[in-house]
Amino acid sequence: MSNSELFWNASTIDLKRGYLDQDKYFTCLLCGKEIEKGIIYSDSGMLYEAEKFIEIHILKAHHSVFEYLINLDKRLTGLTDHQRKLLNLFYQGKNNSEIQKEMNIGSVSTIRNHRFQFKERERQSKLFLVLMEILKEKDQFAPVFVPLHKNAKIVDQRYNITEEEKEKIIKNFFSKGTIAHLKAFPAKEKYKLVILREFAFDFEKNRKYDEKEVNQIIKKRYPDFVTIRRYLIEYGFMERKSDGSQYWLKEGL
Repeated sequence: MSNSELFWNASTIDLKRGYLDQDKYFTCLLCGKEIEKGIIYSDSGMLYEAEKFIEIHILKAHHSVFEYLINLDKRLTGLTDHQRKLLNLFYQGKNNSEIQKEMNIGSVSTIRNHRFQFKERERQSKLFLVLMEILKEKDQFAPVFVPLHKNAKIVDQRYNITEEEKEKIIKNFFSKGTIAHLKAFPAKEKYKLVILREFAFDFEKNRKYDEKEVNQIIKKRYPDFVTIRRYLIEYGFMERKSDGSQYWLKEGL
């Protein structure tokens, strides 16, 4: 299961702490890093058991679960820039008067009203989550959708694709064999998403590649590596340095 699937399928409790307790590993839900159980890890001269070490990883790599989540794209969180700034200031422990002065908006009562609105949204969200959980038990026709990758730069109807549709696209556009070659790069945006996701899985997490290495990996499946490489960046599957000297798989795939 990909990290995106783990992230979106995780419980609120697991998301809050930022990691998943699996059979042999503690898995970071923010980047997919796995910490094997039963091993003692060393950090800054201190020794830690696996669960404590995954907490240290989250602190060092992501600062906090709150900071990671609040900085996800607004199309994933549903938060405006204004709301995100308010929540950040609440998280920092600032009082209404301090926030009002820092943001230079309204009055202290304005900030208090924002707090009330967030509380209302929380209550509504809880009820909606319960409704969806109940619906899962009753809606036998509900399709399974391909999970969003957390670095998606555009979240629109191209993500309205089921697992069944994804498998059909892969079957139609890739050849059979140990290395499935891409027959043609599709023009339809929804199809591109599925194809690019397959190419992204060819790259290792937490590894840096130079441009030549990226090209070679892509060419194993499709000769037009320039197009695939460009779209991997454009769709948010990969990142690169401004000079193109290094490429890497973005966290959360």
